[in-house]
Amino acid sequence: MLRALIAAVLALLLGVAAPAAAETDPYAPRDMSGVRHPDWARDAVLYQINTRQFTPEGTFRAAEAQLPRLKALGVDILWLMPVHPIGELNRKGTLGSPYSVRDYYGVNPEFGTLADLKSFVDAAHALGMRVILDWVANHSAWDNPLATTHPHWYERDWRGNFRSTPWWDWTDIIDFDFSQTGLRRYMADAMMWWVREVGVDGFRADVAGYVPLDFWEQLRRDLDAIKPVFMLAEFGQRDVHYAAFDASYGWDWYNAMARIAKGEADVGALFGFYSEHESAWPAGAMRMMYVSNHDQNAWHGTEFEVFGDALRNAMVLSFVGEGIPLIYNGQEAGNEKRLEFFERDPIAWRDHPNGEFYRRLIALRKATPALHNAPWGARMIGIDNDGGGKVFSFVRQQEGSRLFAVFNMSADVVEVGFEEGLHHGDYRDFDSGEEVRVDGATRFRMGPWSYRVLTR
Repeated sequence: MLRALIAAVLALLLGVAAPAAAETDPYAPRDMSGVRHPDWARDAVLYQINTRQFTPEGTFRAAEAQLPRLKALGVDILWLMPVHPIGELNRKGTLGSPYSVRDYYGVNPEFGTLADLKSFVDAAHALGMRVILDWVANHSAWDNPLATTHPHWYERDWRGNFRSTPWWDWTDIIDFDFSQTGLRRYMADAMMWWVREVGVDGFRADVAGYVPLDFWEQLRRDLDAIKPVFMLAEFGQRDVHYAAFDASYGWDWYNAMARIAKGEADVGALFGFYSEHESAWPAGAMRMMYVSNHDQNAWHGTEFEVFGDALRNAMVLSFVGEGIPLIYNGQEAGNEKRLEFFERDPIAWRDHPNGEFYRRLIALRKATPALHNAPWGARMIGIDNDGGGKVFSFVRQQEGSRLFAVFNMSADVVEVGFEEGLHHGDYRDFDSGEEVRVDGATRFRMGPWSYRVLTR
């Protein structure tokens, strides 16, 4: 280093250009593994709370009372749907959509006060859980004061008027213009305020792909400078994972499973999803796996309507395959109704077998390092079988743990064998607890829409 300094000084004195430092080959590979996740996301399971419908009271205080139950279920990251005051101009329904935000620093009085929300966050933290807020950066309510104080922060239609997001029927909102630096700074400052002052642990970004990626990437750096956060993008594109988001929606997985459940596709639909995920996405990308969420439940149908007899298979695969699982509030109670979106429609809570089943699936994930979230968990390795497009089978293994999973994704009884040897060994059956020996002669007779999950 001293020699380089002397050479540079001499070159300056003699008027000679100093030798250029060796340049990195522009084609040299870069680290494209994705964002650095917080350590607490290693084996995390997401749980979405629709505050309006989560309890009979529909408040943060009532939701706080349910936290010990959620802790016992085993979930880790609580995703609160938007908590902000809702616009009144062009409101939909009686209570409006929580995605029509009137004040980014405020709290919807329907749910309680800022102190109530802080109490909820503190109570979740005391139980070892994290809280992320649903954030709507793409648009605001028509009567958000920003539309008056900073009208240039909004997009315009061909007439020169504020416009809703094009091609959708989101008539209760108007779109921001992210070419405006002032808007970007305002939005980032507001989100950082919620992390600093309220203690939230990250955000779920509504229609994240409709907002420029460079905004999210800079925001992630600023948020991580405060504390490690978790960011979930409502989007299905790989580039959001490189420097901005920990997780994104597994829409294609959901759609593939729905087609299979309806008899419109065979397991090849899953091959397409998992092939693209492994070949084209960052190694650390978490894809959110779900059989329901607020949109699917309200607009497309409950998980019982969508998946029918294939529901258990979809639930199990969302937990033992690659991805970070989501439970939407009420699934553990076997909620069979489409919850109203713009009105009060509380969940009818009850004991249901799905609650205990979810608890067992979560416990399995946490006890099996191979099933942890990317990049800590293991890749799925497909195991060839003779099920003729009806059977999906794979292994995940690492750190002395292994899972062998087989799914009959059809309404037929099948008898299936496996050509590969990777799966051979001794296991314990997830459901029966029985010891199972698997070798080259093993064949499984499987009923319609059934699965075998074996671990060791």
